[in-house]
Amino acid sequence: MKTTLLDGMPPAKFDKHIIGNLLLTVATPDEVRKEKMLIGVRNEEGDIYRLIGATKVNSFNNASEELEDLGLVDELQHAEEPQDGFDAIFREA
Repeated sequence: MKTTLLDGMPPAKFDKHIIGNLLLTVATPDEVRKEKMLIGVRNEEGDIYRLIGATKVNSFNNASEELEDLGLVDELQHAEEPQDGFDAIFREA
């Protein structure tokens, strides 16, 4: 899986736990957006600051489970289609 921080967006306080729990390769925003499935992570202000891209459904599901284990919730868990290009958007509960 690939990840990137978005310019100008402050990382969330819990961001170090994301890096510690997921095996991520740092890439450019364009490279991450080319992945099959895209996860956004919101900071405390409600802005998406981190993108995570997964090529395989299994990788996407593993990343989602890890983020849920950190106490984050997926805003799109009941959505039937991606929203604004995101398959999941995680935020603090």
